[in-house]
Amino acid sequence: MKVVVYSIKPFEKEFLIRANQKKHEITLISNALSLETVIYAEGKDAIVISANDDASETVINKLADFGVKYIATRSVGTDHIDIDAAENKNIKLANVPDYSPQAIAEHAVTLALALNRRLIRAEKNARNFDFRGDELIGFNFYGKTVGIIGMGHIGLAAADIFKGFGCEVLGYDINLGTGHDHVPLVDLNELLSRSDIISIHTPLTAANRGMINKSSIAFMKDGVMIINTARGALIKTKDVLYALDSGKIGYLGLDVYEFEKGLFFEDHEYDKPQDELLKRLMDHPNVLITPHQGYLTKEALQEIANKTIENLDLWQQERCVGDACIGNQQCEQKTVAKKPAELDPMNHLP
Repeated sequence: MKVVVYSIKPFEKEFLIRANQKKHEITLISNALSLETVIYAEGKDAIVISANDDASETVINKLADFGVKYIATRSVGTDHIDIDAAENKNIKLANVPDYSPQAIAEHAVTLALALNRRLIRAEKNARNFDFRGDELIGFNFYGKTVGIIGMGHIGLAAADIFKGFGCEVLGYDINLGTGHDHVPLVDLNELLSRSDIISIHTPLTAANRGMINKSSIAFMKDGVMIINTARGALIKTKDVLYALDSGKIGYLGLDVYEFEKGLFFEDHEYDKPQDELLKRLMDHPNVLITPHQGYLTKEALQEIANKTIENLDLWQQERCVGDACIGNQQCEQKTVAKKPAELDPMNHLP
């Protein structure tokens, strides 16, 4: 199968090579998929994209014109893909339904611990030989209540870690049948009102976009800690910023950002102007932001590569992928869910 992989990062290459084993003719492109770069898909059977690529209707129509039949995303979420447009053009879709949930869960807990114990400030002070304990007081996780929004693989992994600290863990999931025996499910408002720490692990949908907003924040405890390693648009940043200014939110840890597209995954240190809303967030000493790195473990990267290549394998064998595929049976593929850049082709993958 002839494939072009968009938004490839240098650190991904070795994992794709190991997974591919020369089965597919793959071209790596460092640029994101867009109307300007879609030309690189001409003559390809499939494309592989990331969460920040533009798979909108206009781009998908161009892909169809170029003969592309398959789109695989190297992500769990599919909110960056116009699924209806793909279906209209008979383009089959696949995601990576799960990969090393512990990687994301561990990063979420790392953000929580670093915020609580003021590790960034403590390290900065220590580098200046300032070893005072002033302004470094945290709290014990033991006995605190943690609310997990989204009880899928990652949410369950995060729940287990927090339980290990001796926390009381509550779960909320749109699927009421999801959860552990030792993680009671409650409605969202109860979770928000009871939790000292709220950790978000739900996919982004039209229904939950901006779910952390002025109204939902009002239910929360004063000084609550919010951690988001899922999707940036689950949070209304302006509302959260206001709550930080007022002290309603005591700690905020983000591995994702509402307006990260075109910003994260690249070096913008010397860009002018910079994102003013993001700068205002980072001016708060009780805010910690990482650049969508929760998946950056060797284990997770290899699982993503393996499952991406497996999706290509199944398509080549005219078998479906994802939850629609049961065993080795033949079945019909189902859909996975309802700025100009300088062109920079990198190289070819054996």
